[in-house]
Amino acid sequence: MAAHFDRRLRKAAVTTTVAAVAVAALSASQAPDVTADGNGRQTTADNMPTSDTPPEESATGNSPYYTDLPPLNSPNPSPTTGPSSPGSSEAGIPATVLDAYKKAESELRRAKPGCNLPWQLLAAIGKVESGQARGGRVDANGTTIGRIIGPQLDGNGFALIKDTDNGVYDGNSSYDNAVGPMQFIPSTWAWAGRDGNGDGKEDPNNVYDAALAAGHYLCRFDWDLSDQGDLNRAILSYNNSQDYLNTVLSWLEHYRKGTHEIPDGTGSLPVGRSDDTAAGVDPSPGGAGASTGSQTPGATPGPTRSPSKPPSSGKPTDPGGPSTSPSTPPKDPTPPAETPTPPPTPTDTVHHLENAGTTGLTAIAGDTFAKKVSTRAETKAGEAVGKVRIRFTVVGDTDAAFTGGDKVAAVTTNASGVAVAPALVAGEQTGGFTVRATVIGRTVPGLDYKATVTERVADALASTGETELTCTPGGEFADPVQVKATLKGAVADQVAVTATLIKSKDDPTENDKGPYFKDADGKAVRTLTGRKTDANGLLELPKLFADDAEGTYVLRLTTPGGGRLDITLKVAKAAEPTPDPSTEPSTAPEA
Repeated sequence: MAAHFDRRLRKAAVTTTVAAVAVAALSASQAPDVTADGNGRQTTADNMPTSDTPPEESATGNSPYYTDLPPLNSPNPSPTTGPSSPGSSEAGIPATVLDAYKKAESELRRAKPGCNLPWQLLAAIGKVESGQARGGRVDANGTTIGRIIGPQLDGNGFALIKDTDNGVYDGNSSYDNAVGPMQFIPSTWAWAGRDGNGDGKEDPNNVYDAALAAGHYLCRFDWDLSDQGDLNRAILSYNNSQDYLNTVLSWLEHYRKGTHEIPDGTGSLPVGRSDDTAAGVDPSPGGAGASTGSQTPGATPGPTRSPSKPPSSGKPTDPGGPSTSPSTPPKDPTPPAETPTPPPTPTDTVHHLENAGTTGLTAIAGDTFAKKVSTRAETKAGEAVGKVRIRFTVVGDTDAAFTGGDKVAAVTTNASGVAVAPALVAGEQTGGFTVRATVIGRTVPGLDYKATVTERVADALASTGETELTCTPGGEFADPVQVKATLKGAVADQVAVTATLIKSKDDPTENDKGPYFKDADGKAVRTLTGRKTDANGLLELPKLFADDAEGTYVLRLTTPGGGRLDITLKVAKAAEPTPDPSTEPSTAPEA
């Protein structure tokens, strides 16, 4: 009984503290009144940070999270030190988990420097989502020892997200569950997943992969996380709850003030959870301190729900006796009212997708496509459907991506039923690929758009040195050939240049004698390919050699786009020196 009472007190303290944080946050922003929606979540006026990310597009599907708050006594501001650092396990971060957060921050600083992602934000989310991978219970590669699986999202107290991975990640072929230390749902992991430890796999149960994926997820809309508004929006898109936002911000501030590294597996396990609606009852199967789901290695999760409250008649029950007199005959039970069928959502009415006028998706390597992919959602009768979320996915062997480097983007259709994808940016890999549009939350055929990346071009080539070079038979040309490529007068970088020693200006056939280049084995070659100009449009060719055949030869350089330059090469014996008359002996007869 004492333990039960203590747990109730602890739960009440957590709830009170979270409420205090929320009030402080609202006071600081001078926000108007806060109300609760049908799910008990707070809703605010337009000047408060909100997220329009639906559960199926969020990282977690708005799954339950831990509500434990940081210790009142924050650690001293100092860099993290070794495992022997003093401090509570509650405030410390397990070594491998901390390393994963810092590596993810480093990668995001390189890939998306404008996002300004701090590792402390990943730590705050990791704390709230899984208690730092259940106190750092990971193996040497960063994979959790036993899966961390949240409740199935079957609409019973949670979002309704039917199975999207055939149970591959969560072991549930009926509904999706959040998975791993950062609690990704499979449908989001399908496009957000990353390989953070370089093992060639994208595993939501690996803390390196999950931390890097979380970083890219938080940076996906070109948000600047050093801006408080963008930071709030990013956190809410991860799990759309104001209480979640406040809890994450509390841990973020705590970790920013300093923390310490602790050995793997020694971290404390959280207690309070957001779906723990019955005070004093831990909804997790493992009891107090359990994760948001199954902790058994390889276990297949079943339905995991918070306990239902006992039914109530609406009146207090008299503890001294029955609430109804035995002499009173029971009344006929009132038949339950029929549950009205909810009206169809806009997504339910989508029958097919139509091309909204996108044609000619072609771009030069490294350039932004001039046209954007646009799709129209329509009913069976061909009427436009607004407020439908469309997922655009780059498919195929290509390094092309949407602005910001992401391969997937979600866009809501406008009143005309049209969704326009972000701009496509071509990579350096040439060839074709596909952009596929699909309806989020409804199984209708996708719509494919073919796109092509062509090689970089230059329309002019100019020599930066002499256009006529000379060499003696069997020797080597002293000066290298250097050229500059331009396109419409501007520098043309990364343009492929082909250099061929041809028979004459009128006969572009490769010559079989005269000057030549050498390959890696020292053999003569008279055609070079695969050479590209640098950032300044410049290219210097390897050294040229001459065989014993004297004559005048032509080196022709060409580029895609029409650039062309001919350089004359002469192979001739050195001229005999002209005698100096003053040094020649006299042949005149003597007088």
